[in-house]
Amino acid sequence: MPLDGVVAAKIASQGPLFGRANVVGVAIGTKRIHEHDTRERCISVFVERKWPIEHLRRRDVVPKEMGGVLTDVVETGRFSAMPLTQTVDEGRTHKMRPAEGGVSIGHYRITAGTLGVLARRGGRPVILSNNHVLANGNAGAIGDPILQPGPVDGGRLQDAVARLTDFVPIHFNERSVGPVARFLEHAVGPILGVLGLSLKRLPKGRMNLVDAAVAEPIDTNLISSDILDIGRVTESAEATIGAVVRKSGRTTGLTDGHVTAIDAVVEVDYGGGKTAMFRGQIVSDMLSKGGDSGSLVVDDRRRAVGLLFAGGPTTTLINPIGAVMQALEIVIG
Repeated sequence: MPLDGVVAAKIASQGPLFGRANVVGVAIGTKRIHEHDTRERCISVFVERKWPIEHLRRRDVVPKEMGGVLTDVVETGRFSAMPLTQTVDEGRTHKMRPAEGGVSIGHYRITAGTLGVLARRGGRPVILSNNHVLANGNAGAIGDPILQPGPVDGGRLQDAVARLTDFVPIHFNERSVGPVARFLEHAVGPILGVLGLSLKRLPKGRMNLVDAAVAEPIDTNLISSDILDIGRVTESAEATIGAVVRKSGRTTGLTDGHVTAIDAVVEVDYGGGKTAMFRGQIVSDMLSKGGDSGSLVVDDRRRAVGLLFAGGPTTTLINPIGAVMQALEIVIG
């Protein structure tokens, strides 16, 4: 089936699929049978745990195909803007001047994330990373200090290298409902359940495209245009399924993998009961852990393809670089 047909089937099915228990994402991928990639485009359905069919309620079973397109159920665990973990490369958590992409950085009130890359906005250099790294998940104020290394790695106010310049607000899912919504949930919920849908599993909040922010260096000599173990990135490209990608991050250093799915709609846990829905995301099997958030992801030609922002035990989620550059009006290179 042509790609536009797969896209249409995925769009039509993602609502009903999210209505099934255990589903945390829907994307366009390629069908795998016994770990063999058939290269046939399919609707990838990401689940917290891949249960045997006999252990599932009938309405929670993912059909083998939807809209004439095969489905593929992939166990990913829940997606999250991952809690910080111990770095495997201590050199990335130290104070570095000039600081390169791939090292510890963060808003003065967070733990730490990763300095993605030095981009340009209106002709001026800016540090690119995630909203939850540079803007404290919407809680930061323009002008707030950005520390290198991040606070958990010993950064103090005297280690400020930049000031928060701009961020794209994250639209979190609404958790509180009024009496009308509660009535509908109780009255209509059982009927939707028979159809494989659920009011609870179809968030009504606005979809997000990126988790991104920029900060302007206090002094241009404090930040390098290079990324540790990658070098200088001067171009960008669109991610494609199967493409080799890599990143340089605070926690796991230089890792690589492949793009396994595109155009993903995913639910991401931000901790404290906050979740957010993202659409149009890139999915990879590249290793990443807490603290790698904000890493720039590049292809095998060292072209920027995205901004790492979340993941699961075996999966990394990436904002497409085109959406990031458009939202923040930046250029890379």
